Amino acid sequence: MSSGAIAGPDGRLRCPWGLSTDDYVTYHDEEWGRPVHGDDALFERLCLEAFQSGLSWITILRRRETFRAAFDGFGIASVAAFTDADKERLLADPGIIRNRAKIEATLANARVLADWPAGELDKLIWSYAPDPGGRPAPRTTADIPAVTDESTALSKDLKKRGLRFVGPTTAYALMQACGLVDDHLADCVARGGAPLAA
Repeated sequence: MSSGAIAGPDGRLRCPWGLSTDDYVTYHDEEWGRPVHGDDALFERLCLEAFQSGLSWITILRRRETFRAAFDGFGIASVAAFTDADKERLLADPGIIRNRAKIEATLANARVLADWPAGELDKLIWSYAPDPGGRPAPRTTADIPAVTDESTALSKDLKKRGLRFVGPTTAYALMQACGLVDDHLADCVARGGAPLAA
């Protein structure tokens, strides 16, 4: 069932998913769809989107600080240096998602990215940002795609360069979360990325 923007407790219209929990309200209002730059910051988002695959985002959002602690702040160089002992520590950590394939992909991806020039991940990801005026603002949740031509191309490029757990849907979720696209609904108070006053 699709839905348009709905009024939150403060009376302002928001994307319906952004009102389901207090955690989501904060994430929706302050973070989702805002531009993210920097290799380590984008690596973190890429990892978290991969861990989210098959789960609800709230599961990841509520564990994000634990993920950050477990993965040394998602510094690419730090994670690239993780050992087998670190992998076993992660597999035993109840504060994260203990999925062996996702953990191994995170470590392998960090090792690949550690060899890239500084700024290369940021440059690559943002090179797939579509023209902001190329698609009308979504009116309802049914207007928001799960995959686009750009996310499919980004996924293929990342995979070609040796990254794992970066399918087209994960790539599009990354693009949404990191502000490459603005999928806030047309009537949503957060549309366009303006900071929301309390």
